[in-house]
Formats: sequence, structure tokens, C-alpha cells
Amino acid sequence: MSKKSLPTTRKQGKARLGDQIRSIADRLKQETDVQIKATSRILGAAAQIAENHDRLISEVVDMVESDLNLEKQVSQEHIYTVDILKQQFKTLRDAKAHFNLKVTSWESLVNKLNAASSQKLIIHTNQFFTNDNVKESEVNHNNIEKLTVFLETDVAEIFPNSEAVNEGLRFLIRVTSKNRF
Repeated sequence: MSKKSLPTTRKQGKARLGDQIRSIADRLKQETDVQIKATSRILGAAAQIAENHDRLISEVVDMVESDLNLEKQVSQEHIYTVDILKQQFKTLRDAKAHFNLKVTSWESLVNKLNAASSQKLIIHTNQFFTNDNVKESEVNHNNIEKLTVFLETDVAEIFPNSEAVNEGLRFLIRVTSKNRF
């Protein structure tokens, strides 16, 4: 019994061990295939994100350029001349009443209207003095001079404080500086 059954048992043991090794190798191959597919999907998603990012940056730059061009056109449309005003109004009195301004001539009316339209956004600098009411972060930022900007109502609704304005402007600077090169 012992001599003939021993080799058979060894062969069966080797066969089981071989089957186990093959099984492990198959599982490793399957896991490798899954990892390759996952990596491929991740790389594809990263490429898509990069493409979307570039497209988004381009769209933002286009929107900003469009807004700037529109603002330039609007400001050019509001440049008044004596001839334009004379075409719109029969008399100087009618024009003065329409704009609710006190002037003595067409030229002074034109000057006041053009000066008013160019001052929609008033920017001025003022000395910055530190006192007990000033936050420490403001003191450290720039003790000498600050820039004060008056926002129009629609802009102030979106940018409720100076941090929001600065963040928006820094984003715009990054976007425009990236697309210059």
C-alpha cells in the first residue's frame, strides 16, 4: 500500500500546489488589469479636467475682454458734443431742464456732462493713519497709503467687502497674466 500511494499523493500535492500558484497568478493578473484600467480612467479624467480648465480660463478672459470693450463703447457713447445736444434738444433751456444742470452755454453743458460721465468710478488715495480701531492685519498690510475705491451698486452686491474685491481682482490678474504668455 505504501509504495504505490506515495507517488500518487506527491503528484496530487504538486498538482494542488501548481493549481494554487496558477490561481494566485490569475488573481494578480486580474488585479493588475483592474489597476491599469483605473489608472487609464484617472489619466483620462485628468486630461479632461486640464482641457476644461483651459477652456474655462479662455472663457473668463473672453468675458472680461468683452466687458471691457462694452464698457469702452458705453463710455464713448456718453461723450457729448454741442452738435449732438443741439440735435436732441430744441433749446439750451430744454437741455438744462432734462439734465437738471445750471449752465450758461452749450459748451459748459457739454463740459459738465462729459466730466460727470468720466467720474462714474471715483478713485482717490488718502493717507492711512493707524489708530486703536484699525485691525492689526490692516496695519501690517501697508501703513503708508491705501487706495479707496467707490463701487457702483451692482458691483457692491457681488463684492460686499474689501477682501472679496481683492480676491476677485487677484483672480483677474492671474487669469490675464497666464494668457499673455
